[in-house]
Amino acid sequence: MNRSCQLVFAFALAITLGALSGCGKPAPRSFEVNGVVRELKPDGRTVLIAHDEIRGYMPAMTMPLRARSTNELAGIRAGDAIRFRLVVTAEESWIEGVTKIGSNAPASRGAPERASATATAQAPATNAPPRLADLLADITFTNQSGQPVSWSQFDGQALALTFLFTRCPLPEYCPRLARNFSGASRKLAAMPDAPANWHLIALTFDPEFDSPAVLRAYGQAYGQDTNRWSLLATSPTNTARVAQLFGLNYVREGGTINHDFRTVIIDAAGDVQAVWPIGGDTTDMLVAELTKAARASRAPVKNSPAR
Repeated sequence: MNRSCQLVFAFALAITLGALSGCGKPAPRSFEVNGVVRELKPDGRTVLIAHDEIRGYMPAMTMPLRARSTNELAGIRAGDAIRFRLVVTAEESWIEGVTKIGSNAPASRGAPERASATATAQAPATNAPPRLADLLADITFTNQSGQPVSWSQFDGQALALTFLFTRCPLPEYCPRLARNFSGASRKLAAMPDAPANWHLIALTFDPEFDSPAVLRAYGQAYGQDTNRWSLLATSPTNTARVAQLFGLNYVREGGTINHDFRTVIIDAAGDVQAVWPIGGDTTDMLVAELTKAARASRAPVKNSPAR
């Protein structure tokens, strides 16, 4: 496992032990960081920053980071070179002490690769709504054990699908999604009347980096039960196809990924039951929705009468 993988695994393990055990939360960590502002978001508190490597934490990336006060970003503009302090706890992160140290035109890194809802996959016309399995029938995924996986293997299962990548260490982003899955898996397994037909799927945005070995280490850090939770990868083109089905926007620029949130519930009949464009703690929502989704059945399609 290379140095970047080791950093990801070590931090994920520290967060997991702090968040899932009774031994208390890790102390806040603070990092001095340099970066260039790429975009200021309309809320006045969120800024997209192309930052340098944060030694001991994460490689150089472009990430949306939040300040606790709009005053922190007063006078800051796109293209400004800044120095700031990144503070990270077990549950959240923020930037403070933002200081302008120069003004640069945003670095040109080539046209970003974007995925959005503008080009969704199409299914053949039928008498019934298209099933997700039909839309994804030609895609082969690879799981954390290096095994090929097709969507049809999940037929009859209530599914929760989310999107993440292992190099994202900020606790309220991908680690939060992983903790949601970990918590929901444990709660469902402990419920005396829980359904038997449910499964969790996390699809990586970063298949070039997130090899089966990396995904396996990440899953182990979050207590993954591989019988109930799969970490999957597929090609960048196919990843974009899946994201497009749910209107999920993400931008890949070199080794950096900027994304929003989607967690999707697919019922046992193969139909989309709910889509959440939010982060945060959705553990109990996952349990409730999967319990409901497991009971679904698909009505038979009636053939048109012959003429």
